[in-house]
Amino acid sequence: MATVGTRWRTGVAVLSATVLAALGVAPQAQAADTPPSIVVQDGVTQPVFGYADAIRERLFIDSTFDSDNDGLRDIIAFDLMRPAATAQGLKAPVVMDASPYYSTVCRGNESECKADLDGDGLLDKWPLFYDNYFVPRGYAVILLDMVGTNNSTGCPTTNANQDNLSAKQAINWLNGRATARNAAGEIVKADWHNGKTGMIGKSYDGSLAMATAVTGVKGLTTVVPISGPTEYYDYVRSNGVITRGNSYVSSLANTVTNPERRDYCKPVRDAIGVADGDEHGDYTSFWNERSYVKKVPNVTASVLLYHGLNDDNVRPDHFSKFWYALAENNVPRKLWLSQEGHVDPFDSRRAVWVSTLHRWFDFWLQGVANGIMDEPRVDLERSADVWETHADWPIPGKADTEVFLQPGTTGAGGLGLVPTAKPATGAFQDSRTQSQNTMILNPDVVQPNRLAFLSEPLSAPLHISGTPTVQLRASADQTDTNLGAILVDYGTDERVAHRASGEGIITLTTEDCWGQSSPTDDGCYKQTAKRVATADYELVTKGIMDAQNRQSIRVAVPLVPGESYNFSFPLLPEDYVFKPGHRIGVIIVASYPQYSSQADTTAANLQVALKSSNIVLPVVGGTAAAHAAGL
Repeated sequence: MATVGTRWRTGVAVLSATVLAALGVAPQAQAADTPPSIVVQDGVTQPVFGYADAIRERLFIDSTFDSDNDGLRDIIAFDLMRPAATAQGLKAPVVMDASPYYSTVCRGNESECKADLDGDGLLDKWPLFYDNYFVPRGYAVILLDMVGTNNSTGCPTTNANQDNLSAKQAINWLNGRATARNAAGEIVKADWHNGKTGMIGKSYDGSLAMATAVTGVKGLTTVVPISGPTEYYDYVRSNGVITRGNSYVSSLANTVTNPERRDYCKPVRDAIGVADGDEHGDYTSFWNERSYVKKVPNVTASVLLYHGLNDDNVRPDHFSKFWYALAENNVPRKLWLSQEGHVDPFDSRRAVWVSTLHRWFDFWLQGVANGIMDEPRVDLERSADVWETHADWPIPGKADTEVFLQPGTTGAGGLGLVPTAKPATGAFQDSRTQSQNTMILNPDVVQPNRLAFLSEPLSAPLHISGTPTVQLRASADQTDTNLGAILVDYGTDERVAHRASGEGIITLTTEDCWGQSSPTDDGCYKQTAKRVATADYELVTKGIMDAQNRQSIRVAVPLVPGESYNFSFPLLPEDYVFKPGHRIGVIIVASYPQYSSQADTTAANLQVALKSSNIVLPVVGGTAAAHAAGL
């Protein structure tokens, strides 16, 4: 440590002066006995600390759990980088990305893995830009290996308690409630820590951030979940329908396990496969520990939430349910919604995202009064690179508006704000092989395996914001069937091509840099551009359910053939504007193979009572706006 301290005194002081001069800030004289501190200009911390000479450590914590049932508590490993100035008294907060991916799938658009290039047990290559950018600004960065991955012991459990509690071990250590050791077995204390930690991460990493937040652990000050699952049931199921089957949960555990440990961890995966309920798709106790929404009342951290509205991997109902719960519990929060799929904001709106993230962490972790919480709560991408801000989401002024299914004389049925005057029935037969394109295309043509309903061309824009719901009165001639619904915008327009390769972005060959570099690690990443395409229609949102789960996702109750029931199920949340001249389409199907992994086998014939069936749209402006649009 003496050597590190000397390096800081001789190196960072010069760097500080150079950087501050470049910024037009005069370096402040500092007494020899005054500890170093951050420098703030224009409401943000400045890069006045070194990166190449930052302190790098790999530490190990005995956890509170035993995921592999070997009689020993699992050891959680993490890599830590902090400014050399922390050895001279700088108190630094932590930015942490807990992940299962650091040695397998790896991180970011360029799939960066952790790398110890010289074999000294310390990282030389750190994935992502957080270390390059934030360490010079007075932060420490932790990249934590989730239980059973990379340098941590145990076995992954796919968002069960052992996964969920992995990062909590490090936060407890940072705040003096746990013991960490280095590779030599020496106890290491976080006496440089300022008591505040922020967690960030995309996808699985984002779920780990939320999982840690809902424990209410003291010292976790803010979380930035990016496209992360919040209800693991919803990741592999939807209203009783299996969307990812064939032991997907255990397969994911296998994917993130280091290859040399996969045989060892097979008993843990086998136990997951037995308990996951692939044979029925109902909600069981297996999913309780993989549920974060119901635990939001425990959250004491602020939340900056990001999600792609067209994410078909971690679908948008994950952000919406969590967001609704945050609002109910008055958690300080902000939200970004993009038009892309499963894409990191660093690769969709890079400069603005880095600036926002910088200000967010400065406010919550460094105590910088920069006004970020006084700004609009929501940033929303309306079209490619066209962003709006709003006071909240759903957009204030939205009202749930019933739009009824109307019979048609030929071809498609209609849509209207009042139910049909006379009883009418729509009939179709389930097809387990019907493609999504067949469901959507040619809506004016009668087809045997769907019902299609079209509005007249709109006379004014119609903006929906929130979670639509389909309400059907229907019967089937079998004891079981699935139900599906699709909301479609029929109208030619240029849109983000989120279903194409890249999920809405194109990776370019040019790079830009975010932060400082060392000889083995730079903060430079390939730039991206939006991928757009012109099409005659857009699948706006969709939803499915198992008719046997009409009362509860916990209990399946068979249908009585020929008996009519009320079925109600949500579509995925959306924020979408139907333009004038476009037509709104509602497609009703039974099996939906491109949404579910196990289509129903009954080939049921269904009858829908149109007078009692509708779609409830969250229309901004409510019924008046729907009338104005010509519904």
